[in-house]
Amino acid sequence: MQVSALHDDFGVAVSGVDLNDVTADRLYPEIRALFETHSLLLFRNQSLSDAAHLALGELFGPLEDRLDRPKPEIAPVANVGEDGSIIATERDMRLLNLKANFLWHTDSTFLPVPALANILRARSLPDRDGNTEFASSRAGFARLPKSVQGRLRRTVFKHRYSHSRRKIDPELAQGAQFHKWPDQVWRAVWRNPVTGAESLYVASHVCAVDGVEDAAAQAFVDDLVTGMTGPDHVYSHQWKLGDVLIWDERAILHRGTPWPYEQKRDLASICVSLRNVDGLAEMRA
Repeated sequence: MQVSALHDDFGVAVSGVDLNDVTADRLYPEIRALFETHSLLLFRNQSLSDAAHLALGELFGPLEDRLDRPKPEIAPVANVGEDGSIIATERDMRLLNLKANFLWHTDSTFLPVPALANILRARSLPDRDGNTEFASSRAGFARLPKSVQGRLRRTVFKHRYSHSRRKIDPELAQGAQFHKWPDQVWRAVWRNPVTGAESLYVASHVCAVDGVEDAAAQAFVDDLVTGMTGPDHVYSHQWKLGDVLIWDERAILHRGTPWPYEQKRDLASICVSLRNVDGLAEMRA
C-alpha cells in the first residue's frame, strides 16, 4: 500500500490496493487509520460490484437506508430516470435535487443518526465537467481565531433537510421526502475520538444556530463555510471510471459541480451511519 497527498490540508491517493480484497482483518485496519488521519481517500482503477461496494461499507459500520427497505441498497447520484432515460429538463425535480448537492454540505446531518462516511464510485461519466469538490472542516477549524473556536465549542446547530432544498427551489423543498424527519440538533464542533482533532460540523442543512436570530445565524454559518472553502482549501476531483472515494463526514465538506445535463452521469453512493464509538453520543446537544 502506497499513499500520496491530494492536498496540503487533507486527503491521500492510495495505490496498491484492490478494494475487493479488503476484509475486517486484511487491509481494513490500515485503510481505517488513513481515514481517521487524512479524512479523504482516493482509490483508482477499482472494479467494485454493487455487492462488493456494500460489503466494503459494512466494514466501516451500519449502512444508511433512508427508504426503510429490507436491506440497504446503492443510492444512485445520477441524472437518469427509472426507465434509463436521461433527465435534462431544468425544472425536473429530480434534477433540481441533484443541484442541491452543488451546495457545500455534509451528508445526512438531518437524520437522527448521521453519516460517518460516504463511499462513492463512478459508473458512468460525461465527457467533461461534473467534478466533486472537497474541503477539510478540520483544517478550516484550526485556521479560525481562538475566540471563534471557543464560541463554536459552545454552539449547537439545527439541521433540516428541506432547508438546503429551499435554497435551490421552494417547490423542491415541499417534497415529502424532505419532511420525513424532525429537525436535528448537533454540536458545532466534532472531536475525533481516535486522533483528538477537532472539526466544524456544518452543512447546507443548517437552518438555525441556538440562541442567534435567524438572519444573523445564516450569515454566521455562511461566513464559516466560505472561509473553509476558499480556492486554496479545495481539492477538486476529476472523475475517471474505476475511481472510488471514501471520506469522513465528520471532517469534510463536499459539493458536486455542473456538467452537460444531456449527458449521463451516474455515481454510486453508500453512506455508513455513525456509532457512539465514532463520537456520536458526544455530539448530541
